[in-house]
Amino acid sequence: MERITLTRRGALAWALSAISTRLGAQDAAPPLRLALIEGLSGAFANAGEAVWRNLLWAVERVNRRGGVALPGGKRRFELLRLDSKGSTEEALSMLRAAIDQGVAFVLQGNSSATAAALIDALDKHNARSPERRALLLNYSAVDPVLTNERCSPWHFRFDAHADMRLAALTEVLRGDGTLKKLYLIGQDYSFGQHVNRQARALLAQKRPDIEIVGDELHPLGRVKDFLPYAAKIQASGAQAVLTGNWGNDLTLLVKAVREIGANVKFFTFYGNALGAPAAIGDAGVGSVHAVAEWHPNVGGAASDAFYAAFRQRFPEPRDDYVHVRMQVMVEMLAAAMERAGSAQATAVARELAGMAFDPRPLGGLHSGVMRAGDHQFQQPLVVSVMERAGGAGVRHDVEGSGFGFRTVRRFEMRDVELAHQCKMPRIE
Repeated sequence: MERITLTRRGALAWALSAISTRLGAQDAAPPLRLALIEGLSGAFANAGEAVWRNLLWAVERVNRRGGVALPGGKRRFELLRLDSKGSTEEALSMLRAAIDQGVAFVLQGNSSATAAALIDALDKHNARSPERRALLLNYSAVDPVLTNERCSPWHFRFDAHADMRLAALTEVLRGDGTLKKLYLIGQDYSFGQHVNRQARALLAQKRPDIEIVGDELHPLGRVKDFLPYAAKIQASGAQAVLTGNWGNDLTLLVKAVREIGANVKFFTFYGNALGAPAAIGDAGVGSVHAVAEWHPNVGGAASDAFYAAFRQRFPEPRDDYVHVRMQVMVEMLAAAMERAGSAQATAVARELAGMAFDPRPLGGLHSGVMRAGDHQFQQPLVVSVMERAGGAGVRHDVEGSGFGFRTVRRFEMRDVELAHQCKMPRIE
């Protein structure tokens, strides 16, 4: 199996007509091409590559079944790698090149700013060229505006958005009576700004006694030394940090806090992977919280089988960045195509809107519904806390670090379902 990173239109055109990352290329029927547009080089390359592994695994599962059952026979998925280099401008270039080659399904997530730009570009393209429409399937861009004021019939989000995640995190934080001082820090772009703003608003409702002793934004992906930020956190007297940081911006932050000896708890969106547990080490035991739709120690036969299969497929590197939502996304795309009897974007979009996820391909592991009103996937969430592996509820460690995560509280779908302000245009 060959892997090629595409960075320019010429390279993309060649790869699409040649091999790229082709799965099932030997079949007579042309493959159904999915274009991953993600930062596969640069500051967040580790996050991009981790996404690639998740999506590759999902595509392989569908292809092992023979592919997607459509009129005329089954067709396999083909997953393409398009490197945005962490740049929104480059991502838009990759989108144009993919559409020029007839790709109808674009996958992206590691940046809400990039997702917003892609949605806007697709809205314009799909209006101009209804015969060549394309969809954006979003697995991680969680700025709530994308399924509220800026919602689109051509965008579907499979991750819980920031307000849903914050609703769960702040419920756990509400129950910590010892916590009196909190520091907010985030990346200085739409998502990070929103997390800080909304966290402050929710805490004012749920724990007005908590003092916000810091509210900080830093450049996205450009800070190499977080020690000055760690020093501010320590000097503030904060007992906890709440952050939406991801990738190296999270790992470097927690490393710096650990190095300076600040004794604080972390309430995070992504503190359970991509080097963060190893960076935090012993200081994170009982104090680092993360929120997600799943984690390896959730428990149950379906969860254990799911995690074991991922570890078997990707024994190295031990990044343990595995997410149910990415598997759900690809499975729901395949199911929508089969229901529509078509791989055309418009027909698939009509089927995805309002679709309930059939959990059988994942062994009954997960449940959820793609809400028709805003194209926001509704699903359970779990808040977990870091512990030493081998303790109660921590069978699996993360990245070979010796630390894993234990469930603190599970939130059912109804517990984190929030109202929306989307006025969804009708799919014509």
